[in-house]
Amino acid sequence: MDKTVILITGGSGLVGNAIKTLIREYSESVFDEFIFISSSDYDLTDFNATCTMFEAHKPDYIIHLAACVGGLYKNMNKKVDMFENNLSINFNIVKCAHNYGVKKMIACLSTCIFPDKTEYPIDETMLHDGPPHESNDAYAYAKRMLEVHCRMYNQNYGDNFVCIIPTNIYGPHDNFNLEDGHVLPALIHKCFTAKKRDQLFVVRGSGTPLRQFIYSLDMAKLIISVLYTHEVCSESIILSVPEKDEITIKDVATIIAKKFNYEHMMVFDQSFADGQYKKTADNTKLMRHFPSLEFTPIQEGISSTIDWFIENYDTARK
Repeated sequence: MDKTVILITGGSGLVGNAIKTLIREYSESVFDEFIFISSSDYDLTDFNATCTMFEAHKPDYIIHLAACVGGLYKNMNKKVDMFENNLSINFNIVKCAHNYGVKKMIACLSTCIFPDKTEYPIDETMLHDGPPHESNDAYAYAKRMLEVHCRMYNQNYGDNFVCIIPTNIYGPHDNFNLEDGHVLPALIHKCFTAKKRDQLFVVRGSGTPLRQFIYSLDMAKLIISVLYTHEVCSESIILSVPEKDEITIKDVATIIAKKFNYEHMMVFDQSFADGQYKKTADNTKLMRHFPSLEFTPIQEGISSTIDWFIENYDTARK
């Protein structure tokens, strides 16, 4: 009997690598056949190339993680790229998932695409209630259209396309680029470099914005759980640590600096923008489906991520 084929786009990224780590922890008999696709395999902004991928692998299930992503300053400075590339990737994947009869697709959004002006905590029903923050509006609108596209296919054709909405993910295999990386991995790289050069560890902004961070291996476990849970059907679902675990950028930077024994050299440059102050997400729906969930404490997750970065410094994305 043929194994069920589960294709993961963005397979070489942060969450894709976490899924690889997860499935290696179990015997092969537990899982079906996982195929990890990276941008070097197929150009998913090209519809014909995307069709070729589906023809070659004939997936039964899709975990769609591929995206044009970056931190605050990439979102602010490369809006056209963020909008057009994500629109193209998502359109091609969703249309092919329908055309090739995929049984279930998990499509990845982000809590950063919720409205800027809103009530907190935000839940799954509030995604389109107002404009996103201007600092990441290009990325946000492209991702919102992914949710709309999936919902239209579910309504018109009975497809089972589920949109997951994660909060800030971090962990090994992240993008540690100082300019284009997300805040936590960029801060790790910045502190590492500052200590190596005996310089100040400069954190951009005031450090006051609040975020919910989730460790990449926790995210991988949640994605696999959603994939195999039939009760989670054709609905968006926020994947997040609870509201009580929200933390300031200053506190994150302090945890990083302490790991490097360098907190005495940390300063804040408030000439840089903070971005959106908070994006507090409600994980009630998630906990209703998976009431026994436990999350990796952020101190433990950051420590493991820094250890990985130091050990893999020469090959890490940076």
